[in-house]
Amino acid sequence: MVIAAPAPVLRTLQIADLPHPEMSSGVESAVFGIAILAAATILVWASEVAEQMISATLALALLAIIAVLPEYAVDLYFAWTAPDNPENAQFALANMTGANRLLVGLAWPLVFFLFWFRSRKRVLEVGDQNAPGLVFLGLATLFSFSIVARQHLSLIDSGVLISMFVVYLLLSSRAPPMDEVELVGPARAVAALPRRWRWAAVIGLFVFSAGAVFAAAEPFAEGLVHSGESLGIDEFILVQWVAPLASEAPEFILAALLALRGRAVAGITILISAKVNQWTLLVGSLPLAYAVSGSSLSPLDMDSRQVEEVFLTAAQSLFAVAILMSLSLSFWEAGIMFVLFAGQLFFPQAEVRWGFGVAYLTLALRWIFVERRAIPALFRTARKELSQSSALRERPGG
Repeated sequence: MVIAAPAPVLRTLQIADLPHPEMSSGVESAVFGIAILAAATILVWASEVAEQMISATLALALLAIIAVLPEYAVDLYFAWTAPDNPENAQFALANMTGANRLLVGLAWPLVFFLFWFRSRKRVLEVGDQNAPGLVFLGLATLFSFSIVARQHLSLIDSGVLISMFVVYLLLSSRAPPMDEVELVGPARAVAALPRRWRWAAVIGLFVFSAGAVFAAAEPFAEGLVHSGESLGIDEFILVQWVAPLASEAPEFILAALLALRGRAVAGITILISAKVNQWTLLVGSLPLAYAVSGSSLSPLDMDSRQVEEVFLTAAQSLFAVAILMSLSLSFWEAGIMFVLFAGQLFFPQAEVRWGFGVAYLTLALRWIFVERRAIPALFRTARKELSQSSALRERPGG
C-alpha cells in the first residue's frame, strides 16, 4: 500500500494545481507504473479472500471490471468529446479495437506461456466455470458482425450489448464461493479476521486499489504516449496500441501474477471476464456517451478504416471463442493467437487488415468444424454450471 499510495496523492496534487514534483514523461511512467503494479498485487490478495466469501466467478468478474477502469476512462473520454471534436470518434473506436485485440492476442497467450513456464504442461484446462463467459462472448461476437455491416454504433447496440453484460454479471453472481485454498501472506492475515472485519478489509483493499489504478492510469498512459510522440510514432497508432497497452496494464499484471502463483485458471478467468465486459459494456457505452454528450440520437458513424478495425477485432474474437470452446488452450493454439496478433502490427495497409480478418475467420470456421461437438457441449456445461450454482445457493445455509 505504501508503494501504491503515491499515485492518488500525486494525482490529487496535480489536479488541484498544488505544489508537486515535476517529472519527465519517462519518470512519470515509471512512478505511476510501479503504483499500478503494487495496486494489482493488492487486488490479487483481496480477490483470493473474496472468492471464499462470494461467488468466485463474480469476484473475478468484479476484479476484471476494476482492472479495466482506465480503459473505460480513456475510451469514454474520446466518445464524450466526439460531438464537439469529430476527430475523437475515430480515436474512441481505435482505442476500443486496440484494447480488445491486445487482450486476446497478447494477454491470453501471456498467461498460457507463464503457466507453461511454471508447470511445463502443454495444455491449460480453463475450467467449466468459464463456459458461461465463453457463451456470452460468442453471442456478443456474432452480434458485432452486424455493427460491421451497418458501419455505425447506435443506441440499439447500447441496449443489446449492455443488456448482455448485465445478464452475464447477474448469472455470475449465482455461482458458489470457491472451495478453501491455502492462502499466504497478507491474504491469509485478512482471511483470519472475524467475518465483519474481513468484509471491511476486503472492501477497503478493493476501493483503495481501484482508486490507485484509476489515479495512475492517465499519467501512466500520457507518459507512454509522450514518449512515443518523441520517437515520431503516428498519432492513430499511439491511440490504438500505446494508450491501450498502458490502460490494460493493470489486468495484464493481475493475470500474470496469478499465473506465476500457480493460479493460471483464475488468470484466464479474469481475462475472459475482461474481454466479455469490454466487448459488451465498453462497446455499448460508446454510442450512449456520444448521444448524451451531443444531446442527439445520431449514431456513431464509422469510416472505412474503423470498419476494417472492427471487422478484424470481431474476427479475432470469433477465433478466440472457437479455440476455447473445448475449455482448453494448448501450446500451439496460444502460439497461433500471438503470431497472428504480432503479424498484423507490422503491416498497416487496409488490404492486410482485411487479409488478417479473413485468416481469423477461416481458422475459426476450421476449428468450429473440427470441434463441432464441442459447441453443444459448451452450452450444456454452461447450463450445468448455472443450474448447479442455483441449487447450491438454494441449499439451507448456502
